[in-house]
Amino acid sequence: MPKIALSGSRTDTTNPIQKIRSFLLVELVSSGWELCNSYGNQIITLGNIEEKIQDADAFIFMPCAQIEDIFYAVSIFVGYQTLDPDLKGKPAVILNTDGSWDLLFELLDQLELFGTIRQSYRKFLLHSKEPVEALANLEYAARVGIPDSGREKIVSEPTSSFETPLPANTKSRVCVFCSASMDAEDYINDGYNLGKLLANHGYGCVSGAGTTGVMGSVVQGSVEAGGWTAGSNVPHIIEVEGLPDGLSSFWLRPDIYTRMEVMIQRSEAFIIFPGGAGTVQEMLALLIFKQSGNPLMAGKPIILFNRIDEKLQVPFWGKLVTLLNNLANKELFTVVTELEEIIPTLDQLA
Repeated sequence: MPKIALSGSRTDTTNPIQKIRSFLLVELVSSGWELCNSYGNQIITLGNIEEKIQDADAFIFMPCAQIEDIFYAVSIFVGYQTLDPDLKGKPAVILNTDGSWDLLFELLDQLELFGTIRQSYRKFLLHSKEPVEALANLEYAARVGIPDSGREKIVSEPTSSFETPLPANTKSRVCVFCSASMDAEDYINDGYNLGKLLANHGYGCVSGAGTTGVMGSVVQGSVEAGGWTAGSNVPHIIEVEGLPDGLSSFWLRPDIYTRMEVMIQRSEAFIIFPGGAGTVQEMLALLIFKQSGNPLMAGKPIILFNRIDEKLQVPFWGKLVTLLNNLANKELFTVVTELEEIIPTLDQLA
């Protein structure tokens, strides 16, 4: 019997959302689904999200979306993008009766325009405005399957973790979360220049160890400037993207959640550079840790680089800032708009 997970917090039985949940539970069980986490009141964390994804065969995201729910949904979309084998054939439906998912959709729409999302998220996260529509979308997706992400694996040599000690004169290690797909020249140049600036000012550079897009250029800039450059990645993404040359340290991990965790553990500050759904996922993870008082994020600043997109003439992360202002304490992160502001802000906060 297939299993389905319902997101969202358990609410009072008089709440309209609970009535929707009760209706879905009855319909799903009668249709042959087994409910896992049927009340949806378990907290989503990096430690348990992979178990939740492995345990379920499908997902319905409920109204009244909170930061953990949005992190969970974005994580599933990122898994589809990166050919995560644990998500193969598993549909995801978003029930948006109250409009609480609208800001996320607006953000993802804009990232598609910027070119940091190559796949239409609407084909993977099936938007439903009513419970009956959600059930119909679930049935359709379970029958026809998940769309192809359009990505292919490349031949890659097996790899393993390795470590080079941090130079004694290093100020701190700075993790850069950014796009591996953006190929616009001005963004690529910004990434390369950031990598050089970090190295030239005594900061170690931690990244997702990608070879392409802005991520690849950040790594290249740091390596070519002689900086200590580290990263983490997982086997199924390495098969798609490969690994960059010149890394000082590399931490192989089995999934994207333990990958994020080691990057957080091994960094003292974070820069959110222009990126896609994966960068949104990583920013949400940092804020969830911050808000919950997780010691892994104690005293670690988050700097969000909200540069103006030259083509569209809008702030790259404007939609993300709006979303976060509705989900989290805006004092948990610092926004800068110019590349030249990043190092002085690091010097002040890190």
